Amino acid sequence: MKNAVNDGVWSGTWVAERLGVGLEGDDGLQALLGLALRRNPKRAHLLVSHVLGKHVPQSPSVVYGHGFRLGRRVRELLGETEAASAVVLGYAETATGLGHSVADGLGLAPYLHSTRRPVAGVARAGGFEESHSHATSHLLLPEDAGLLAGGGALVLVDDEFSTGNTVLNTIRDLHERYPRRRYVVVALVDMRSAEDSARLARFAREIGARVDVVATASGTVRLPEGVLEKGQELVARYASAEEASSVECGSVVAGRAHAAEPHDVSPRAPEGAHQRSGYVTRVDLHWPPGLPDGGRHGFTPAHRARLEAALPAMAARVAEALPADARRVLVLGFEELMYAPLRIARELEQVVTADVRFSTTTRSPVLAVDDPGYAIRSRLVFPAHDDPADGPGERYAYNVAGGGFDAVVAVVDSVADTPALHAPDGLPARLAAHTPHVLLAVVPSYAPEPLASPERPAMLPEPLRGPAFSSYAPEEVGWLLQDLSDVTLEAPTEEREEAIQSGGAHYAESLPVEYQPSEQYQELFHSALDASAARIAQAVGVVTETVIAERSPRPVLVSLARAGTPVGVLMRRWARFRHGLELPHYAVSIVRGRGIDANALRWLAAHHDPRDVVFVDGWTGKGAITRELTQAIEEFEEAEGITGFDPEIAVLADPGSCVRTYGTREDFLIPSACLNSTVSGLISRTVLRADLVGPNDFHGAKFYRELAGADVSVAFLDAVSARFPEVADTVDAAAKELMAEDRTPTWEGWRAVERISEEYGIHDVNLVKPGVGETTRVLLRRVPWKILAKAGAGADLDHVRLLAEQRGVLVEEVGELPYTCVGLIHPQYTRGATGADGRAVNV
Repeated sequence: MKNAVNDGVWSGTWVAERLGVGLEGDDGLQALLGLALRRNPKRAHLLVSHVLGKHVPQSPSVVYGHGFRLGRRVRELLGETEAASAVVLGYAETATGLGHSVADGLGLAPYLHSTRRPVAGVARAGGFEESHSHATSHLLLPEDAGLLAGGGALVLVDDEFSTGNTVLNTIRDLHERYPRRRYVVVALVDMRSAEDSARLARFAREIGARVDVVATASGTVRLPEGVLEKGQELVARYASAEEASSVECGSVVAGRAHAAEPHDVSPRAPEGAHQRSGYVTRVDLHWPPGLPDGGRHGFTPAHRARLEAALPAMAARVAEALPADARRVLVLGFEELMYAPLRIARELEQVVTADVRFSTTTRSPVLAVDDPGYAIRSRLVFPAHDDPADGPGERYAYNVAGGGFDAVVAVVDSVADTPALHAPDGLPARLAAHTPHVLLAVVPSYAPEPLASPERPAMLPEPLRGPAFSSYAPEEVGWLLQDLSDVTLEAPTEEREEAIQSGGAHYAESLPVEYQPSEQYQELFHSALDASAARIAQAVGVVTETVIAERSPRPVLVSLARAGTPVGVLMRRWARFRHGLELPHYAVSIVRGRGIDANALRWLAAHHDPRDVVFVDGWTGKGAITRELTQAIEEFEEAEGITGFDPEIAVLADPGSCVRTYGTREDFLIPSACLNSTVSGLISRTVLRADLVGPNDFHGAKFYRELAGADVSVAFLDAVSARFPEVADTVDAAAKELMAEDRTPTWEGWRAVERISEEYGIHDVNLVKPGVGETTRVLLRRVPWKILAKAGAGADLDHVRLLAEQRGVLVEEVGELPYTCVGLIHPQYTRGATGADGRAVNV
């Protein structure tokens, strides 16, 4: 097998002929890109760059030169003055090295790249989703918390700009936190459709910012109807042939599998001062102490200058360890670690006579077919070796086997230099089957020094309690909140939606006007409560018994305000009814994108053992709050040195399969979801706004005393509690059966939301709200676009249908739906906007 760009055949021919996929655009587009098939149910094809240095080994000068030249173009676009205040942000994992190179070309700009590797002790400055990717969640973890807060241009760098969804998600998230006037989007290729380009232009106008696009080449991908299904069928057919060969590092040739012939890998004597272990020669780079290994936590011009000064000596050490007769050498980077090995490879290229190439390992699963018209000719498969946060899995190196390399220099960071790396099926062993010389260079993983915590008041305020704050009895719940009842925070639903989606405000900075139920709607609530009280009582009993058996014999219940609060009160009542326990119960605030109230956690840690704390919520949707809480607890414990909090949430219903502790996984109507404050102790949703909530304050909320005449909070609790005796025996059996089952979360709901987001052209998972509870919230608080209802859903959706009718929202019945219903928020809402199908939304 030769290199993937060879033989005068375009490396996208194989896919184009079989799927009808084509590239249309600039003349140089095919020189930049080939095509392959993803092992990914979300997208059939993969655009394979010949110049990125990820899947295709390429000259490091070519790889670096493309990024550097793009940076020069951005500098010309911005002008010297504005370029001096810019910040460059690259995307993990594919564009981390490209973003670095763009920052180099720009000149004086600091650089940060997103990461999928959480780092203990480093607070998030943001995060976003890449909906089509095999691993979607991105984190932003700058060491300097103010890196993204400046007013200069933000330059976002990705390898390809296909639909613009990832960029939109990024800008939307960051603009809420750090609004600015200008963004520049940089990519090797801009493959957006005219519709996608128009969408970005509309978005820029909505947020009042300028968004420019700079790309090496542009065009579009022609995708015929049914391409996803045809691609999956091809992948299944050829992957079966590959697996039938029983050789993980083989490839498929014209529909049959074959294995590459292994080279002689007998150990050789140590060469010079370099250490050799089995088939691996270690090279000590003498990496400069304290120099970051890349832009995961920020990389400044001063860092760049230190690296430039050290590169010649590091490249010389690698050159010394190479065999004298090596004619073709590959420097192989490691996932997000692209820039450091790229710069070493480029320096090495200047000092050795061998043909030096550069590429990196990847998480991305792609089908390999050994055909000149296909971009991924071979793949090496090996296990992850950096203890990834998302668990073990396969990793890949493409177009290395059969590439004719006399030596491969693998460059990893120290976090990844583990026993798994050196195992018999690890990366060096896989490489040794295809090259006579394997060298390993380890770059120290950079870990920022923890910042000193400012002094805080010794005493935090005591919890608020009813009747002064909420209509619940004082012993039922203590609210770890501050009272903002005298502050005007409400805004019309349409105004809030426009501000939230434009990036002008975060949803937690204002409150919706409280929905006042009609007489017909109140009747629906009471009939639903009569019909479901026993079912809810059973779920309350099951989840409480599970908590007491598995988490703590005397748990401290901490509900996530406000939907979790009625559930926490009911769990407290069950523990008293069944076990004679008087459990403490508090309500705290958690805000998507902002985390949990750290002051509330400090109060809890000062008054209770964190190991006894059990977080409680009403239900799961797609699992966003579950993820938010997990990350927030990790950050809190690292920052505060207070450990023991278990982030796993206990919920009444888990239709999204996001947690292990639940009463049921059925998606059914919990009547407390039908209303707002009038079923939650007359308390508003929580508020987090900088001018109202200081660094040492609890988050805020309002007590709507004026709604006392419509309050059914205690009536709801009493109706469910009254059914405890009749379900007690059933609860015992159900809890015992449940605790014996495998309750490992499958995250089925998250996958369903991603699919729905793409199918309905929304391209933002935050606008898809699954489940009866979340759908109700959409209808009560947001601007709904349409409701998807599972075909045959009965009385559980009566209140949803009524609300939808009142708001003029279409209810569309769907056959295959893992939830009873899903609420879709209007995408890109502005007052008077139209939906993706062209219909005006009636509000």
